Amino acid sequence: MYRTLARVVTGVAAAGLVAFAAQAAEPIKIGALYNLTGGLSSLDGPSLNGAKLAVKQVNEAGGLLGRKIEIIAYDTKTDQQETAKAAQRILTQGIVAGIGQSDTTFVMAAAPLFQEKKIPFVTSGATHPMLPQWVGDYMFMTPFGDDDQSFAIADFTYDKLGARRVVVWTDNSMDFTKALSKFFIQRFEERGGKVVLRDIFMMGDTDFSAQIARLQAVSPPPDAVFISAIPTEAGLSVKQIREQGLELPIVSGDGFDTELVAQTPGPKLANNVYFSTHTYRADDRPEVKAFIAAYKAEYGKDPENAFAPLGYDAMMLVADAIRRAGSAEPDKIRDALAQTRGFKAVTGEISYTRKSMVPPKPVSIISVHGGKYKVEEIWRPQ
Repeated sequence: MYRTLARVVTGVAAAGLVAFAAQAAEPIKIGALYNLTGGLSSLDGPSLNGAKLAVKQVNEAGGLLGRKIEIIAYDTKTDQQETAKAAQRILTQGIVAGIGQSDTTFVMAAAPLFQEKKIPFVTSGATHPMLPQWVGDYMFMTPFGDDDQSFAIADFTYDKLGARRVVVWTDNSMDFTKALSKFFIQRFEERGGKVVLRDIFMMGDTDFSAQIARLQAVSPPPDAVFISAIPTEAGLSVKQIREQGLELPIVSGDGFDTELVAQTPGPKLANNVYFSTHTYRADDRPEVKAFIAAYKAEYGKDPENAFAPLGYDAMMLVADAIRRAGSAEPDKIRDALAQTRGFKAVTGEISYTRKSMVPPKPVSIISVHGGKYKVEEIWRPQ
C-alpha cells in the first residue's frame, strides 16, 4: 500500500513538474494595435516594426523570466470601430499588456477596454496629455504630451522664425489635432503673438483650395501658418500651399514627422517647413545609434521616422517592467510601469514623475528644405 501511495505521489509530483515546465515555457503575450492601413499607416507601420525588433532582441537575449515574448498584432485600419473590435478580440487571447497607436482618437477607442480588464496599455505615439486621466491607472505614455510639443514649436515660431501673426489650420475630426492647435495658440498668444485666422478641415480631405484662398485673403499677409494634421493631409497641404506660390513658413507638430511631407510635394516644393517631434533624428546618443543599426539590419532601410523608435521604446518599457516586477501578472506589470524612472529610451529618457503621468521628455524641432530633414534645436520642458 505504501509503495502504491508512493507511486501515486511520485506520479502526481512528476505530472505537476511537467505542467509547471509547460506553463513556464509558454510565451508572454503582448498585444499590439496599430493602423497599418489608412491615413496613419506611415506612422503606425514603422512603430510596429520597432516593436517587433524589440521583441526579437529580448528573445535573442534569453527572453523574460525564462520565457519568450510573443507579439499579437492587429491592423486597426485607421477606423475607430475596427480599433474597438480589435481591442475586444486581443483581450481574449491571454495578453498581459498592450501597446500601440500613434493617435489619441484611436487610443481612446481601445485603452478604456484594457483599463476595464486591468491590463496595462502603453501608447507608443499618442500625445494628448490627458490620456492617463481619461483612461485610468493602467494607461501609460511613451511620448511627450501635446502641450510640450506645441509649446516647443510655438516658441520656435516666435523666437527663431520671428513670426508675430499666424494663421492656424486644424483637422477638426481628431482629438490630437484639436489639442495641438489649442496648445499652440495658448503658447503663441502668451508670447505676444496673434492668431489672425482660424480655419478647419477634416481627415480625408484632399482639396485645400478653400482654406488656401482664405489664407491668401489675410491682409497684411501672415508670417506663418500652423497646420495641425496627420500624415496624409500634412503632405497634401504642403504641396497645395506651395503650388499656389505661397512661401511662408509652415509649422506643425509630430503629425508632420512622416516621409509624406517631402514625398507628396516633392523636393522642389518641400521647403520652409518646421515641426516639433520626438528626439531621435541626428541624435548621437548610444541608444539611437544602436537602434538605427539594428533596424537597418532587420529591415534593410533606415527608420522612416520617430515613430519607429517609439514602437521599440513602448515594447521595451513593458519588458523592463516585467523584469523589475519579476512577474508577468498584469497588475504587477502596471505597478512596475508606474515606478519607471530614468529609463534610457531611444526617444529620450522616460520617467513617470509628473502627477499627470506624462513623461517630461525633450522635443526636437525639425526643418524641411529641399525635401531634406534637419534638426534645428532641442527644446526642453520646464
